[in-house]
Amino acid sequence: MAGFVLFPWAQVLLLRAANGFVRLLHDELMVFLSWLPQVPCIDQLILFVKDMASSKVYLFDEIAKHNKTKDCWLIISGKVYDVTSFMDDHPGGDEVLLSSTGKDATNDFEDVGHSDDARETMEKYVIGEVDATTVPTKRLYVGPGLGGANPKDDKQGALIKILQLLVPLLILGLALAVRTYTKKE
Repeated sequence: MAGFVLFPWAQVLLLRAANGFVRLLHDELMVFLSWLPQVPCIDQLILFVKDMASSKVYLFDEIAKHNKTKDCWLIISGKVYDVTSFMDDHPGGDEVLLSSTGKDATNDFEDVGHSDDARETMEKYVIGEVDATTVPTKRLYVGPGLGGANPKDDKQGALIKILQLLVPLLILGLALAVRTYTKKE
């Protein structure tokens, strides 16, 4: 049987509703779960309920706004970290952290090869989770003043491609003409 697929907007609504439901009924769920026999899956369910009740889910756009030295949030492995107070203490400097804002910084974090101590330290900066459906799969850099695609750019691009083809052909033709001319004399 194929899995049930939701539209991204439906996933967001469902995730928010489930998160709100768990927070609202946290005490009732904990009482109910305490009556169940102590088995590993129940213990995991209790941890899940506690985690859901305590964690906040942030949208990507909300996280991306926190991209300054005095207000810096990062997304690493689906968790949101407020590293503002860590900016001065980071061994690589605050520029490294600032360059990882506004995107999923998991690859940046893993590529450096952080120590186990660094991974433990970062746990105290967790403020919630990111709503995975709002994170862009690939974020393109758009420089200042370079809004979107311009129709003139398409015409210029076509002209450049034609010139890239014609210029080498003209040089080749000129070289052959020079060779032929110098050979006859």
